[in-house]
Amino acid sequence: MRDLPSILPLRFEGVGLALGGRELVTDLDLVVERGETTVLLGPNGAGKSLLLRLAHGLVTPSRGRITWAAGQETVADRRRHAMVFQKPVMLRRSVHANLTHALAAAGFGWRRRRARAAETLDHFRLTHLAGRPARALSGGEQQRLAIARAWALDPELLFLDEPTSQLDPAATRAIEELLFGLKAEGRTLVMASHDLGQARRLAGRIVFMSGGRIIEHAGAKNFFESPRTIEAAKFLAGELL
Repeated sequence: MRDLPSILPLRFEGVGLALGGRELVTDLDLVVERGETTVLLGPNGAGKSLLLRLAHGLVTPSRGRITWAAGQETVADRRRHAMVFQKPVMLRRSVHANLTHALAAAGFGWRRRRARAAETLDHFRLTHLAGRPARALSGGEQQRLAIARAWALDPELLFLDEPTSQLDPAATRAIEELLFGLKAEGRTLVMASHDLGQARRLAGRIVFMSGGRIIEHAGAKNFFESPRTIEAAKFLAGELL
């Protein structure tokens, strides 16, 4: 990663979002520290994806504050954090061109983006697919490309919205290996997931959400072994909330 001052911690302070008179998330208070892997858990509609979109700046909160290190309310260099969606958005271009387009949009010059694209293809074992149309890839290959495209920008923080929810077990394992690699590089990950096994494998911290609120925030080991709230205990037991 680039040797730059950290943009973390990321802080949510009393963040709420209302649309059309409906409260979607309420009173979100959260701190994401550098180097953590935080997994967001909760039932469908809990607000996990909205929290990610708020953090990445895709949605503006109705109230409260989202701040970065040193109290900054915005991050001028958006390359410092990136987001990978549940269903990757692939351009109607080759795998290689999907990378170079993202790099060009981020301001990389021609020589630099060619070199970085080649490095990224090699790092993510995609070189043999470089000339193939991105939309012709399998679901697992597309998600690998989406993560590679984000990594090419060298973000300190990566948001992931259920990146394996539509993948088979083999593709899921491959994506998890990539995420372990990102953790080993020292990158900070915040990921929404519905897979408890995946959360156990990857998470350092768990944020459990329900009804648009953060119900519990704890270390992963403590959360799974002794949840503090009735809602979390029911969720882990497979009961409907």
